Amino acid sequence: MNQEIESKKIITRFPPSPTGKLQLGNARTALFNYLFAKKNGGSFLFRLEDTDKERSKKEYETDVIESLAWLGLRHDNREIQKQSERVEIYKAQLKRLVDQGLAYISKETELSQEPASGFQSPKKKDGERREEVIRFKNPNKVITFTDLIRGEITFDTTELGDFVIAKSMDEPIYHLAVVIDDAEMDITHVIRGEDGISNTPRQILIQEALGFPRPLYAHLPLILAPDRTKLSKRHGAIPVSEYRAQGYIPEAVLNYLALLGWNPGTEQELFSLEELSRLFDLGKVQKGGAVFDEEKMRSVNKEYLKKAGAASVIPHIPSELTAGRSVSQVQALAGMLLERISVYGDIKTELTAGEYEYLLNDPIYAKEMLKWKKAKSEPKEHLENVCSLVEKISPDTFTVSDIKEAVFPYAEAKGKGDVLWPTRVALSGKEQSPDPFTLSALLGKEATVKRLRTAINMLE
Repeated sequence: MNQEIESKKIITRFPPSPTGKLQLGNARTALFNYLFAKKNGGSFLFRLEDTDKERSKKEYETDVIESLAWLGLRHDNREIQKQSERVEIYKAQLKRLVDQGLAYISKETELSQEPASGFQSPKKKDGERREEVIRFKNPNKVITFTDLIRGEITFDTTELGDFVIAKSMDEPIYHLAVVIDDAEMDITHVIRGEDGISNTPRQILIQEALGFPRPLYAHLPLILAPDRTKLSKRHGAIPVSEYRAQGYIPEAVLNYLALLGWNPGTEQELFSLEELSRLFDLGKVQKGGAVFDEEKMRSVNKEYLKKAGAASVIPHIPSELTAGRSVSQVQALAGMLLERISVYGDIKTELTAGEYEYLLNDPIYAKEMLKWKKAKSEPKEHLENVCSLVEKISPDTFTVSDIKEAVFPYAEAKGKGDVLWPTRVALSGKEQSPDPFTLSALLGKEATVKRLRTAINMLE
């Protein structure tokens, strides 16, 4: 272990490239960096690695920043650091490497691909060959580092050759920039995805050449699709901002992401961010990939919806469903919806699919539906009696509890299925819908009586 690093205040970082919207995998990486820092009384820093000028866009930068804020992962630096604004710093260190003979200007004669650098060295933007680049003079040594998740890892760097660290003296690329940034920000722990393992030996060589301390490394398992391949857009992966648009609760997303590849070793499944910060332990992060299951994430979100309660649903109800309804009707509607949905966006999805048509228009159905398949009596008499009971309730107290108190004793006496089935069909026109007490409260007294009488007339 690096004793110098271990004695310092812990500082982690999340350095996304603004070349796309924030994905779940990167969000989990940010979360684990945040949790590790907070667990150990350290700092969580944020920076933007925007050296890829062609692919980096302001809209992606905005998306990443807003998505992290929505999740509640607040960084501790006063200002967001951008690599594009630090070119002079990189140039100074690059010049030092060249002056000391640790890097050199390389005359390029043919196209080549630098592994894991994301840079075709001799090719310019306009398609012409690049005549020279700056290469790191590889000492061809064996590098060994301890990964806090995977244990000791050894690389023979000879196979890397003299790798590119800048396109020109004014254009450093990823490996050089990230090493300088980590050193200047006093980063003690680099916690990133396992696809970054192959970058580590290059970065350690540059650290040693510049005389920078080596941070401790932890490489997280990938998030996998159900077929155990890397989660990607091809497998339906969507950005964090899309989950926000679908009506997920940010705490639920964090809760689910935390349990993708980490387990506290208890039976507890729901955690606040504060609880996660207290319990998080890198030693309990698994080495193998974690399979993403959206249905599981929806079920976690549903538990958070229950905790938030029906009142939290009201702002998410489309105006078509609330127009003309009293406060008590809207409250009943929110309670009904809470039982049905897993994310707030389900309301609009189901509305579009026609699931709530009975709330907007009088139902259309065949009169045969009014008789329960196991009925021991005819529905007409029951509908008449239910209608009579409902008419006695004041419009001002026409709530689920008052309606149930008036009708349920009769249903228990005559047979719940025989009474409640035709009542529910009369009110909704559906074989599957909320219970008749909830339906009545949603519709209000006038509409409830009207629909019951319509059903009675059909049976006559």
